[in-house]
Amino acid sequence: MEEDVKLMKGNEALAHAAVRYGADGYFGYPITPQSEVLETLEELMPWETTGMTVLQAESEVAAINMVYGGASCGRAVMTSSSSPGVSLKMEGISYIAAGELPALIVNVMRGGPGLGTIQPSQADYFQATKGGGHGDYHLIVLAPNSVQEMADFVGLGFDLAFKYRTPAMILADGVVGQMMEKVVLPPVRPRRTQDEIIEQCPWAVTGKRGRAHRNVSTTLELQPNAMEKNNIRLRQTYDLIEANETRSEEFMTEDAEYLIVAFGCTSRICRKAIEDARAQGIKVGLLRPITLWPFPKEAVCRLSKQVKGILVAELNNGQMIEDVRLSLSVGSSVPVCHFGRTGGIVPNPQEVIDSLLSNFPQSK
Repeated sequence: MEEDVKLMKGNEALAHAAVRYGADGYFGYPITPQSEVLETLEELMPWETTGMTVLQAESEVAAINMVYGGASCGRAVMTSSSSPGVSLKMEGISYIAAGELPALIVNVMRGGPGLGTIQPSQADYFQATKGGGHGDYHLIVLAPNSVQEMADFVGLGFDLAFKYRTPAMILADGVVGQMMEKVVLPPVRPRRTQDEIIEQCPWAVTGKRGRAHRNVSTTLELQPNAMEKNNIRLRQTYDLIEANETRSEEFMTEDAEYLIVAFGCTSRICRKAIEDARAQGIKVGLLRPITLWPFPKEAVCRLSKQVKGILVAELNNGQMIEDVRLSLSVGSSVPVCHFGRTGGIVPNPQEVIDSLLSNFPQSK
């Protein structure tokens, strides 16, 4: 079968992938730098071809609660926004997690805190990987570093969400959402029929006659024992995800004496920095977390035992570095340093090399 290759933005590729996946619904609200997701879906008009619902809600709060309703019916539904908008969705996301419902949430990050800037950022790492909303819960968090992955992670995110009955998030920075690259669009697959949903999602509210009554509720008896039992059951699901769904990518780590850990667009910059550093005789490797949660702890721990130092590069003031440090084995003495830019400033490869040499002068 001939590949469907296009040149498009990351946000556009994500929208095309959603339609091709057979998504049932998208509910969103425009905010830079992810507005092209909704705009592209409106241009594609999938309601005329696949029957997919596309709705610009009256607010971010309304959008996430529409996702909540669709997910409770076993539908493949999604939303997208950018940093302040995702903050408004957090209560709804927490409720979806408590209801053990699959949904896909996209965050194309911009600078903050507060209104911040429309320029790219990676400062929502804590919000995505530590839950963000209230209570003990996790999101499966996928961090694309290319337009291709923006498309690929739609299907992966939905599949993982349905497999574990938990929300998944695509956490992209503004660079990946806005940049243009060639992308091979995924194959088209039909939306599931109502009978397929009834068969595949026994937990879903479908209204089918004769089917056992189902209540999707996030309220318990408010008794401590009942609440604790529910949280323990959720924790067991998260343990299963950590054991089976951790993803990462390594570049030139086999003989590395220094390690850079980076995700999203920063990992692409660091890859070039590593090539330039090796041309100067500095043996550096890259670990790119693909799942920010579950975080690739074992990979960090393994590589930390062979290197003299670790540099964590992010477009923030230091967030993922905490997970890197927590991944080290007890008693590890390997130094972990941070390099970051904020305010929408995207560094160049030489800045990464300069930070490496500054933090680990023995590498000169």
